[in-house]
Amino acid sequence: MKIDLNDLQTAVQKSLLSDAQAEQLWTFLAERQRDTPGFNFTHILYYLGGLIAIGAMTLFMTLGWERFGGWGIFFIALAYAGVGLWLTNYFLYQQRLRIPAGITAAFVVALTPLAVYGLQVALGFWAEGHVYRDYHVYIDWRWLLMELATLAAGAVMLWRYRLPFLVMPVAVTLWYMSMDLVPFLFGGEYFNWELSKFVSLWFGLLMILLAFWVDIRSRHDQDYAFWLYLFGVIAFWGGLSLMQSDSELNKFLYFCINLLLIVVGAVLYRRVFAVFGGLGCAGYLGYLAYDVFKDSLLFPFVLTLIGLGVIYLGILWQRHEVQISARLRDWLPTAVRELIEQRH
Repeated sequence: MKIDLNDLQTAVQKSLLSDAQAEQLWTFLAERQRDTPGFNFTHILYYLGGLIAIGAMTLFMTLGWERFGGWGIFFIALAYAGVGLWLTNYFLYQQRLRIPAGITAAFVVALTPLAVYGLQVALGFWAEGHVYRDYHVYIDWRWLLMELATLAAGAVMLWRYRLPFLVMPVAVTLWYMSMDLVPFLFGGEYFNWELSKFVSLWFGLLMILLAFWVDIRSRHDQDYAFWLYLFGVIAFWGGLSLMQSDSELNKFLYFCINLLLIVVGAVLYRRVFAVFGGLGCAGYLGYLAYDVFKDSLLFPFVLTLIGLGVIYLGILWQRHEVQISARLRDWLPTAVRELIEQRH
């Protein structure tokens, strides 16, 4: 539910609030909104600048940096991290700007794999032919030490600063780890595609459960679970969707799982579940239209009726949402019920 100034003015006209109360409430909401991520121009500039800076030290790293050697890379990463820590403290404690502080803190965590890589090269623990730039491109068990160090750095920074955007590099690292674990756990130098699908699916499911636990723990605080949900769903849905099966029953189960994702997204008010669930459902219906019922005259008519039926269910839900929701929530644990009410 979003409240704007017109809502408060309407409340004043209906004598629900005084002019002074409306002004004080609007000042409070505006101050609170400043620290809540949203799609406004200021926040777009914050995140665009932050992602460019983080990308410069990660995805867009050039091969030219290898000329600095291991110690050079290590100390440059430490210097950048020092600047990032200074900016984090400056934004957070002097300017009271939590969003820029979270971005610069995430920048520090994102520097961790670069620093570890430089230290490994300097100490002679890295094989020839492997460069840092490959960390974001190729799957290899040798990246695991860098990933574990990044997770440790992220945990320390989260403990120190309690800024939600710090979860972003942690979630990305967990996603990377879900792929790099395959050659480490099952042996082999090369990427095993079939095993990776299963590992991605189960690792993604574990990330989703971790995100839900974080969501429950922080339900009265800021949103720390968003990035874990995002990359958990990507890993789970990606692994599930890439699996091949000739069984119509398995394909239908895939469709049902995607429907369940949509329901979970609606219950938890997390759009990422609904988006990927919708893509999966659309993919299954496309498969039916182009493969199973490609010569059928009735399939488009039946699908249309199903679509209209879903719309009618939406109308019924809207009319009786309060009563149905109240009954369903009575069955839920208190923590889950509070989470849903908080997100509503």
